[in-house]
Amino acid sequence: LSVCFQQSNMKSLEHELHCPVCKEIVKQPVVLPCQHSVCLMCASEVLVANGYPPPDLPPEPNSPASTPNMRSPRQARRPTPKSEQRPIDRVLRSGPHPPSPSMPRSPGHGTYPGRRRKEAPPLVMMFPCIPCGRDVELGEKGLTDCLRNLTLERIVERYRHTVSLGSVAVTCQFCKPPQTLEATKGCADCRANFCNECFKLYHPWGTPRAQHEHIQPTLNFRPKVLTCTEHDQEKLQFYCRSCQRLLCPLCKLRRTHTGHKILPVAQAYQALKEKITKEMNYILSSQDMVLTQITQLESAITQTEVNSVSAREQLAQSIRDLTAALAERHASLTQALEGARQKRGEALAAQVAERRSLMEHAGLIAFTQELLKEADQPCFVQAARQTHNRLSKAIENLQHFTLAADPSFRHFQLDVSKELKLLTELNFIQAPLAPVIDTQRSLAYDQLFLCWRLPQESAPAWHFSVEYRRRGVVPGGASRGGIRGGLASARWGWQRLDEVSGTSAVIDRLEMDSVYVLRVRGCNKAGFGDYSEEVYLHTPPAPVLNFYLDSRWGLHADRLVVNKEQRGARSVPGLSLLQAADHALTSCHLTSDLLVGDVAITQGRHYWACSVEPGSYLVKVGVGLESKLQEWFHLPQDMASPRYDPDSGHDSGAEDALDSAPPFCFLTMGMGKIYLPQHSHHHHHGNRDPITNGNTPPTPAGLTYPLPPRLGVCLDFEKGRVTFYDAHSLRPLWEGHVDCSGPVCPAFCFIGGGALQLQELVANRNADQTPVRRVTIQPRASNLNNNNN
Repeated sequence: LSVCFQQSNMKSLEHELHCPVCKEIVKQPVVLPCQHSVCLMCASEVLVANGYPPPDLPPEPNSPASTPNMRSPRQARRPTPKSEQRPIDRVLRSGPHPPSPSMPRSPGHGTYPGRRRKEAPPLVMMFPCIPCGRDVELGEKGLTDCLRNLTLERIVERYRHTVSLGSVAVTCQFCKPPQTLEATKGCADCRANFCNECFKLYHPWGTPRAQHEHIQPTLNFRPKVLTCTEHDQEKLQFYCRSCQRLLCPLCKLRRTHTGHKILPVAQAYQALKEKITKEMNYILSSQDMVLTQITQLESAITQTEVNSVSAREQLAQSIRDLTAALAERHASLTQALEGARQKRGEALAAQVAERRSLMEHAGLIAFTQELLKEADQPCFVQAARQTHNRLSKAIENLQHFTLAADPSFRHFQLDVSKELKLLTELNFIQAPLAPVIDTQRSLAYDQLFLCWRLPQESAPAWHFSVEYRRRGVVPGGASRGGIRGGLASARWGWQRLDEVSGTSAVIDRLEMDSVYVLRVRGCNKAGFGDYSEEVYLHTPPAPVLNFYLDSRWGLHADRLVVNKEQRGARSVPGLSLLQAADHALTSCHLTSDLLVGDVAITQGRHYWACSVEPGSYLVKVGVGLESKLQEWFHLPQDMASPRYDPDSGHDSGAEDALDSAPPFCFLTMGMGKIYLPQHSHHHHHGNRDPITNGNTPPTPAGLTYPLPPRLGVCLDFEKGRVTFYDAHSLRPLWEGHVDCSGPVCPAFCFIGGGALQLQELVANRNADQTPVRRVTIQPRASNLNNNNN
């Protein structure tokens, strides 16, 4: 039973042992740079077919390269001279070009003759690898750098022996016929098979031949060990992980491997063997999964056959419908053409009859001649009026002759160029292409707004499917970071929003300070198309505060314009600034315009965002204690030397305690830049500047950076801390403290011309925009409670 089981296992190997070129079991396989193995003979034939010079091939494996049957036993006792080169090594070391007669190649070494000046560069051989489907570069030496796959040869030999069960006998190569005996031993050094008597005769005790390695009889002798293809007889003792190649000690010293991770071959062997063992054990332990997938694949094959028949019938029916429609249209057009022909023919025939009546002895002329013979005047006048009208009309027709109908039928020509183009392009319906997400319009604020579009060459979509998930979250658990968090989120899966009409969607009730991954795909009659690229949107770190600008607090309100929605403001210096130019030298605060939000924060954490026009001169964004803001506004005479400099972010009064928080906290922006002060409250993440790379030395004067598209402000009232963010990426920019002993208001200050716009809530978008589909994310706690119930 075990023999049969082993035989069935070995038979299943046959597909893995086939050469991709000849489709037969490999013989003398060599390993290509792409790690695929092919027969040496097949590789040579492929190279010759592609125009490369043929290399010298070794003899067939069943005909030994050097047999001592022509030598006497006494000659065998003598020390054998060192062989110049083994046959397979000679073939593998043969380059694509024969050596130059003037500079012969030294035997046993993979060296090349030097090239003269103006000589053509060496030829780089390219081998078309069938499994890869591409050309693999072999280098200048061709098959020289390709090592023999001795492991595969051993597997092939075991396979042949198991399948044939020893039925093919190997005969001794030194017995004289007809008394040839069956071989019992093989010599790896002599590369020949011997019977017992011949082996003793050619390997006597006390001679170097007695030390030869004897093996089982075989028809395919292999080298005992792999040696370097460039350095003769050098064993491959190292493995370069960077190049993924075996190296000898001399190859290791080359500059090409400087800085590479080189391991001893024993260590590489052990590591690779452990990996393969683990992978094999995993596959063996997942046999149920393999069987399940095989069942699904077989079912899919059956469904494919059934659905293909149905699709073929639908195709034939569609073509029949087109043919029937064309036939019906052909009949109607033919009928219209026949009706026009008959009508025109009748008109022309009537015109011919009328002209024939004008002949001398026919019709109207004959009647007129008889009429002129009437002598009774009243009777003549009564009868001649109609004839006179007919003759006048006939004369007019003669003078202005035209055909009564057009015989050309030019209006009955069909222009089928568009129809032919449509029929030529007639094809099966295609699913929509992957949508392109508009990263400029997509944002996460009070709600998550996602916007996308289809490429121009895409088929139309009936509706879209939006999928999203929270990054780094395990169901029912806390968030995790790093690789484990990513794997956990992948196990969590995607939540899907189906049948979204339009090209935008809104998701509300999101978790704060979380990163959501989103993707979209379209659907039509052909099914779902490809997914768009995944985008990452970071929700705000605190609930969004919705407020409006209170223009009643503004200094110099004649220069300050607040829009109708009270969510944007513009400061335009005018004549009043020019008139006060002499006072502007004493204090820059004389030109300040202050705006405050219409809300006062007394508890909790809140977040809001705004955008500053890049062309603004100076705009300050931040928060301030409501009482101090009122004092600043109502006492403009103190503005020349304010006690609290809103640009410094800290209390400048020397009489106050050193640890007291300042009543104002602002960041200054203008002229396309943002200014980040340097002091003890600067926000650090991991002891590094969140914007700089950590190598820039801190400067007491602060740093300036490009103005972000949107600036986010987060106020923690209980901790008295204000954090400023790049609202697009939620990257922290700067952190400061503010006095929260009383109500705190969002504040904005304009110095010179400038414009500011509060971030519009996603929920308050205009109704005339494309309607969006809303979805609510249920809290995880409620889901768990429902599951428990």
